[in-house]
Amino acid sequence: MSKPYQIMLIAWVVVGIWVAFVIYVNRKAHPKALFFLFMVELWERFSYYGMRALLVLYLTSETLKGGFAFAEKSAYGIYAAYGALVYLTPLAGGYIADKILGFRRSIVWGAILMAAGQFTLSTSAGSTPLLYAGLALLVIGNGFFKPNISSLIGRFYAQGDPRRDGAFTIFYMGINIGAFLTPLTCGTIGELEGWNYGFLCAGIGMVVGLGIFLYTASQGYLEHHADPPAEAAGLRVAGAPAAYAVYLGTLLFIPVAGLLIHQNDVMDYLLGAVGISAIGYMVYLSFQFPIEERQRIWVVITLLFFTTVFWTFFELAGSALNLFTLRNVDKTILGIEFTTSSFQAVNAFFIMLFAPVFSVMWVWLAKKGWEPNAAVKFAIGLLLLGAGFLVLNLGKAAAVNAMVPAIFLILLYLLHTLGELALSPVGLSLVTKLAPVKVAGFMMGFWFLSSAIAHQAGKWIAGETAADKDATPEQTLDLALGVFNQVGMFALGSGVLLLLLSPVIKKWMHGVK
Repeated sequence: MSKPYQIMLIAWVVVGIWVAFVIYVNRKAHPKALFFLFMVELWERFSYYGMRALLVLYLTSETLKGGFAFAEKSAYGIYAAYGALVYLTPLAGGYIADKILGFRRSIVWGAILMAAGQFTLSTSAGSTPLLYAGLALLVIGNGFFKPNISSLIGRFYAQGDPRRDGAFTIFYMGINIGAFLTPLTCGTIGELEGWNYGFLCAGIGMVVGLGIFLYTASQGYLEHHADPPAEAAGLRVAGAPAAYAVYLGTLLFIPVAGLLIHQNDVMDYLLGAVGISAIGYMVYLSFQFPIEERQRIWVVITLLFFTTVFWTFFELAGSALNLFTLRNVDKTILGIEFTTSSFQAVNAFFIMLFAPVFSVMWVWLAKKGWEPNAAVKFAIGLLLLGAGFLVLNLGKAAAVNAMVPAIFLILLYLLHTLGELALSPVGLSLVTKLAPVKVAGFMMGFWFLSSAIAHQAGKWIAGETAADKDATPEQTLDLALGVFNQVGMFALGSGVLLLLLSPVIKKWMHGVK
C-alpha cells in the first residue's frame, strides 16, 4: 500500500475512534437524532469538500489526464460562480422547506440531487454539458440540504436549553471531520487513480449520508420536527400538490444554474447589483428605526465589508492556493510525498484542534473582563489572514528550484484557521443580536449574501496568479507571491482600519457584546 493510502487509512481509524468516543460520552445528554444527523452532515461535508478539493485541479488538468485543460482564469470563474451559488440557493431552500416541503423531504431531495451531481461529474470527462449539469445539481441540492439540516437540529432544543450550544458544537465537529477526511480520501483517489474515481467516491459518501438520514426518519427519531408545515397540506399548484411543483421547478432550474456557472461573468453583474441594492436598502431601512437600532444596523453594514474581504481572500484556498500547491510547493514531509489536494485537509484539522481552545479562551477572557469586542475579533481575524499570506515570503527564501517547503504552506493555513476562529463564529451570532426583530431574517440573508459576493470576487484575485502554460516554476512562484503579498497587505490594512474604527463600532452597538 502506497504512503498516501496508508495516511488515509490511519486518518479514518483515528477519526472512527474519536467519533465513537464523542457519541459514547454524550449519548445520555442528547436525543438520538443528534448523533444520526451528526453522521449525515459528516458524510454530506465529505461529499462537498471532496469535490471542492478536486474541482480546479480537474478543470485545469490536461485532457490526456482526464481533465478539461481550461485556462486558469476560466477555471477560477467556474469555481467562483459555483461557490457563490452554494451560498445563494439556501435562501430559497430554507423558504421552501418552511412553507411547503418541511425539513425531511427537503433534506432527502437535496441529498438525491447532490449525489446525482457527484455521479454526473464522475462521468463528465470531455463533456462540458455534463460538467455544468453536475455542478448545477450540486448547488441546487445544497440549497435544499444545507439550511434545513442545521435548522432541524435546533428543533430538538427549546430556547434557552443549556444543551443547545453543546449540540451545535458536536454538529460542527461533524462538518470538520468530513472536511478533514475527504481531501485525504476523494482527493488522493482522484489524483492517483483518476478524477472520475474521486467524484465517484464523493457521490458514494453522499449516498451513505442519505441512507443514514432515511434510517433515522424510518425509526421515528426525527419525531414531528421534520414534518411539512400544517398549512402546506392543502396547498396546490395547477391542481397538483405544491410539492410536485417544487420538484418540477427544481429540474427546470438545472439548466439555468448550469448556464450561470458557464457564463459566470453574469454573476458579477447579478451579485454586484444585488449587493449595492441590499446595502442601499439597509441604509434606508436603518432610518425607520430609533437611534439605537439604527446604529446597530450600521454596525452590520460596516462589518459586512470586512467579512467580505476576509472570505474573498480565505476562499483562495480552493483556487489560487490549490494550483500554487501543485506548482510551487515541495509536498514531501518526513520522506512522504503528499498529494496536492491533501493540503485542503489542513484547515479542518486545525479547526478541530483549536476550536475548543478558542471556546475556553473567550470564556476565560470574559471572566477577567478582557474579552475583546466583536470588531476587535474581526480585526484579529484579518490580521492573522494577512500574516498567513505574507509568511510565504519566508518559504521563498527557503525554496529549492522554486519549490517552497510544505511547512510554510501549513503555517499559512494555521494562521488562516486561527483568523477564521476569531472571526467566523462571531459574525452570525452578532447579526442575531444586533438585528431588529422585524427584519432579523432579512439581515441574516444579507449577511450570507456577503459570502456569495466574496466567492465571486475571489475569481478576479485568483485570476491575477494565472500563468502562461510555458511559464517556468520561478516565474509562477514570483507571480503568485506578488499577488499573495498584495492580498496580505490589504488584509493587514483592513485589520488596522477596523481596529481604529472599533471604538465607534462599540459605541454604535449600545451594549451588545
